[in-house]
Amino acid sequence: MEKKYSIQQLTEEKEIQKKGAICLQNCTYSIVHEVAMTMGMHIVKPEESWDLWWCTTPMDFKKAKTLKKYQRTNHFLGMSEICRKDSLARNLNTMSNSFRDDYNFYPMTWYLPSDYIKFQTYMNQHKSAAYILKPTTGSRGTGIYITKSPKKINQYEQMICQLYISKPLLLDGYKFDMRVYTLIASCDPLKIYVYNDGLVRLATEPYETPRHDNVNDRFMHLTNYSVNKCNKMYIDNELFGSKRRITALADWLRSEGYDVKKIWNEIDDVIIKTMILAYPFVNRSYQSCFSGHKYTPPCFEILGFDILLDENCKPYLLEVRYI
Repeated sequence: MEKKYSIQQLTEEKEIQKKGAICLQNCTYSIVHEVAMTMGMHIVKPEESWDLWWCTTPMDFKKAKTLKKYQRTNHFLGMSEICRKDSLARNLNTMSNSFRDDYNFYPMTWYLPSDYIKFQTYMNQHKSAAYILKPTTGSRGTGIYITKSPKKINQYEQMICQLYISKPLLLDGYKFDMRVYTLIASCDPLKIYVYNDGLVRLATEPYETPRHDNVNDRFMHLTNYSVNKCNKMYIDNELFGSKRRITALADWLRSEGYDVKKIWNEIDDVIIKTMILAYPFVNRSYQSCFSGHKYTPPCFEILGFDILLDENCKPYLLEVRYI
């Protein structure tokens, strides 16, 4: 029996098609909900018809293969090769072994326990070095610690161990890093857009070179917002506070005589070379799932590249985050 629609139902359906339907069932970011509503998109359930599936972590391979040609999702399969700390370390170390001069933008890193012997050799030759230990997954500074005492490092625990950059560029006397937002608009061909006004995250205690008596000061050595917002010294102001805009940092760098264009060119270089690591994995999954999608890319990805500048303004990649 043919289904009949009222004029109102047809009008509503046409409006949904015009503005788009978005499924946010697996999205934990409130800002995405707010933007979708502001843009007039219709938020729908998974079982309803949708145009965009926005999720916090990538959908699985099986579901990705069911995407219709008009549907899109905000993740590429295979991007975990740079978004997981252990995978990023493994891939960067592999490339550094073959192209040392091109892949020298990442602090020396060991994946424990498998790299413990290599790490032990290094630390025996560099007695004064400090190290930062991170869980292979997780965020918001959870489980991260800094040490100058190798004996405190559990060689059997699954961790990422990095050489701590002890001479960072300081902003008003504080350590900081940048969250550089990057859009991967397409993988075939690879299209990358870098947003030049992301976040600058500052520590909330004046910086001092790591010593045995200060390595446990998380407000001094970590820049994570989730850590520093708990400090009474945290300042909420995007121009001179503990979390600022990159444009404000760029103005300060220019006033101090730094070549901002050169710094951005080097950051772009870091992002491109990091994406080269992920590309074989991403493209293989893409071709397996979406070989029939010829015109409209079914995937895009917004990534957060966490970049630290050393005292010479050389950018170092700390990690890459799903957004």
